[in-house]
Order: sequence, then structure tokens, then C-alpha cells
Amino acid sequence: MAGKNPTPSQNPRLIVGISGASGVAYGVRVLELLKDAGVESHLVITRAAEMTLGYETGVKAKDLDRLAHTRYRIEDIGAAIASGSFGTLGMIVAPCSVRTMSEIATGVTSSLLTRAADVVLKERRRLVLMVRETPLHTGHLRTMTQLSEIGAIIAPPVPGLYAKPKSVDDLVTQTAARTLDLFGLDLPAAKRWGEDLKDGRRSPVRAPKEKP
Repeated sequence: MAGKNPTPSQNPRLIVGISGASGVAYGVRVLELLKDAGVESHLVITRAAEMTLGYETGVKAKDLDRLAHTRYRIEDIGAAIASGSFGTLGMIVAPCSVRTMSEIATGVTSSLLTRAADVVLKERRRLVLMVRETPLHTGHLRTMTQLSEIGAIIAPPVPGLYAKPKSVDDLVTQTAARTLDLFGLDLPAAKRWGEDLKDGRRSPVRAPKEKP
């Protein structure tokens, strides 16, 4: 359904943006997890991200159509996700480049991806930015602070080694699933301390018996 507005639906919807930073595997995994969970993903991908997809995965943007419910052209400012009247859970940008982050922070948007993010913020919906850059200079940090102040969540894709990943794929899956927790999506792919991971389980503390 690339480039077309979606048909009405009762399923939960989430906007997924993929920008040109390294780490496009996070965006692909987010799409896979959402599809498995029955959540509509409304995808927009930048030109730079299309290039990064080729470099890092060999996948083409059109190949993502099998994962996304709807994919929009980056220049289509008349798309459904450009309007606040189109209801969604919010938006995740995975990964989020510094340029994309900066456009969103200023509100001076130049593409459908950053316009959709701006709409999510103005509608007071959840915006999660998986900012993929290191090291960060003071300008980057100030921009992140500005975004946090206007309602965005900055969630760099930092791997949780407590889950004892056995592969890069495990790292990507755990990070993507835990980030989707921020939208209230409880996905079976997320390994949870104190639940799925035996090292985090503790015996319940029992209150001492009262003396007669």
C-alpha cells in the first residue's frame, strides 16, 4: 500500500519513521514485531535511510511493504499521518539521525517524517526517538533536552546485556521490544527481569510470625 492513504481500521496504529542513521535493523525489527502483534504500522522512510538499508542489510525500501500496513512517500505531505485527525498511538523513529532529531526539535520540518513527528507532539501523543549517534557534543545534548521538554522521549538503542544475548539479532530484538514498551505494547519478544530471566527472580519476602 505504498503511497496510499489507509482504509479505516479499528486496530491500534503506530507511525514508524526510519531515518538515515546507522542501525536500520532496529526499524525493520520494530516493523516485524508490530506485524506479529497485530498493530498497524504506518511507515515513512527517508532517502538517506533507503541508502543505509542497502549498505547495512541489502534490503530495499519496497521490501518493507510486506511488513508495513501502509508506507508513505517521504514527500507526501498530504498523507494521513500528516494530520492530527488521524488517530495513532504515537510515533517511533528507529533509528533517528541527528538531522531528523534537530528538525523535530525546531518544528521546521522538511519531509513527511518530521511533519508526522511534529503532529504527534502537538497532539500530545507519544514520540519516541531512537537517536543513533556517538559521541554527542553539547549541541546534540541541548537539542535532546529541548525535545524532552516538549514531550518527546529520547531512547538511544542501548543494548541490555542482562538479557544475555547470544547474537546481534538478540540485541536488536530486545532493544526494539523494550522500546515498544513505551507505547504500552507488551510483546512476548521482550525478556523481562524478574519474569522471563531466572537471574532476576527472587523469593517473596515473608513477614515474620508474630509472637503469641
